[in-house]
Amino acid sequence: MGRTSVLRVPGMPALVAVSLTGFSGYAALLATAPAWAVHGGASEAGAGLVNGVLLAATVLTQMCVPALLRAFGTAPVLVVSMFLMGVPAAAYAFSDALVPVLALSAVRGAGFGIITVVGSTVVAHLVEPARRGEAVGVYGLAVAAPMIVLLSAGVAVAESAGYGWVFAVASLPLLGVPWAWSLGRRVDATPTSASHEGSTGSTSHGAVRLVLRPTAVLFAVTMAGGATMTFAPQLGIGGGWAAAALFAMSLTSALSRWRAGLLADRHGPERFIAPLLVLTAVGLLLCVAAIIRDSGWLLVLAALVLGPPYGALQNLTLLIAFARVPARDLPTASAAWNLGFDAGTATGSVVVGALAAAFAFGPAFAVMVVVVLAALLLAPRRPARVPA
Repeated sequence: MGRTSVLRVPGMPALVAVSLTGFSGYAALLATAPAWAVHGGASEAGAGLVNGVLLAATVLTQMCVPALLRAFGTAPVLVVSMFLMGVPAAAYAFSDALVPVLALSAVRGAGFGIITVVGSTVVAHLVEPARRGEAVGVYGLAVAAPMIVLLSAGVAVAESAGYGWVFAVASLPLLGVPWAWSLGRRVDATPTSASHEGSTGSTSHGAVRLVLRPTAVLFAVTMAGGATMTFAPQLGIGGGWAAAALFAMSLTSALSRWRAGLLADRHGPERFIAPLLVLTAVGLLLCVAAIIRDSGWLLVLAALVLGPPYGALQNLTLLIAFARVPARDLPTASAAWNLGFDAGTATGSVVVGALAAAFAFGPAFAVMVVVVLAALLLAPRRPARVPA
């Protein structure tokens, strides 16, 4: 006898709507906002600062989200995040000068930092632990879909129809405000909500310590995945092959992040961590082979191998982090996980870029193989006992 879809759980449709609109605002401008700065006369270094400022604001805000939830509750914090993402997106149309673009990017980064932490936390409040993997998978698919569709489409639309259309799409978080308010009110009414808890700073520090191992695994995997997605077009193999590889990796990672939750619900997430890390290392080795042999089809094959573990490990490490903390510290666990994701992505790009400049891309990606295999030492192998 089949069970009902997790989308029938009260609050889950609103979470999907908030995720789709919120992450559409992020994805549409990820490549377009730097190009808009260049349109206004910025140099390549200035264009690089656009997303650098965005992610810096994101990480700084993520560290504050647990305290904001305790102080104000989920509903107002989530609604503010949608305004912080949507209003600046529309405001880009007023100036393409670098300083205004950077200022608006910082505001958007603050909104994005809130929605990333709150979105993954909400899942744990809405769905019982036995179905949490399936729910995290649905949430992950809602997050990934805008990235697949809008990341590359934004640049094409800007070039063919004008930047105004992209700014309009990036303002979609404003349409998500009613769902954000409804979702936040529902979460605030649950007994596990942070707004009902008096968790202290020491409790939050303890929660961070409890989720260090799954977060470290995520950090290693996102280093590898972030470097691959950043530098695929620069490997000298060909723009068409690079685009195909990026699409293959994005699609397979989204699908695996979605479906991995069902396996985790049935068998537990811990048993899959080590095999998926090994599969990540295999994908990176194929990437090294593609670079050495200057082979486009090997690069696409590497992306097809890398995509599933990259997506699945995002789901599984989040589930392990949630399972290791009491309900009052779910926002802290979510913040730590998101920090691991963003910091890993940024570090992978910086490290591989520096190594490639000093040596070549082949040795740089070989170092990522070592990093991923080293993460096997930290891979959780059995469920942890949740502290009282």
